[in-house]
Amino acid sequence: MGKLALSLACWDTDRTRPLIDGRVQAEDIDLRIEVLRPRDMFPRMLERQEFDCSELSLASLASLIGRDACPFVALPVPLSKLFRHSCIYVRADAGISAPADLMGKRVGTTQYGSTAVVFMRGMLHDDYKIEARDMRWFMGGLDAPTEAPLIPLNLPPEIRLDALRMGDTLDAMLKRGDLDALFSIYLPKMFVEKSPQLTRLFPDYRRAEENWWRRTGVFPIMHALAMRKEKHQAHPWAAASLYNAFRRARDLALEDLYDTDSLRVALPWLIHHVEEARSVFGQDYWAYGFKANQATAAALGRYVYEQGLSPRVVRPEEIFLPLE
Repeated sequence: MGKLALSLACWDTDRTRPLIDGRVQAEDIDLRIEVLRPRDMFPRMLERQEFDCSELSLASLASLIGRDACPFVALPVPLSKLFRHSCIYVRADAGISAPADLMGKRVGTTQYGSTAVVFMRGMLHDDYKIEARDMRWFMGGLDAPTEAPLIPLNLPPEIRLDALRMGDTLDAMLKRGDLDALFSIYLPKMFVEKSPQLTRLFPDYRRAEENWWRRTGVFPIMHALAMRKEKHQAHPWAAASLYNAFRRARDLALEDLYDTDSLRVALPWLIHHVEEARSVFGQDYWAYGFKANQATAAALGRYVYEQGLSPRVVRPEEIFLPLE
């Protein structure tokens, strides 16, 4: 019997590159990989299920699970993890000097349901008792036309979300003073140009992120590895084979961090100082597996409910397969 052919969409990072270039192969699987940026692969997987496996937004997965409408299973393979305190920007003249000042403010975002924004709002709720309904939301493109939501939004009426007018952008609204704050994974133009009118809500975001981790044990997962449910049901052994292959690829990436002759870093800021990262997060700071990511999955499963993206809390064991 030949190998099982599976298509996989993912982005080219140091954690996936050993699979892309063939140094690591999944046992008994012929993995046919298409390298795509998240903004291209996510709609293709969510709307049309074009791939057998794909890197996918974790908040989208959790929200669909909560709606009993998820055609995927997720492996505890966090392909992208990043703290998001640094991604909240505020206008200097908006009267926002502390997180509590966001109450009643006009806040822009490119995707209300994106994993990054879900974690930002979750952090504000847990630490500062600010809820999604306490702000007025505007969704649209940062510097280009508006993008459609990754999954349909059916928000409760107390959450006020407006789409940008045709031709308008979040950058333009910020510049005009029509927004007080921005939750964005991309750097806004005013910030890049060092405008004194825009600053981060958490100027010392690294200290805030370390503090968050030490208190909660939550290292926000942006993207995980998803597999079509029907494919998993037909070949249940394949999930473990994929999981082991992705672990081996990650291990090679971590080994490369110590090769100072050929260092190629594609991980967040913590990898710039490997030993410092391990002193904060432990030896296995880019951990795969259910148990290591259970606290993060629990937080996300609660956030999607609190923010109107799911009709119920989603349990960690519903989000990730119990692979170790």
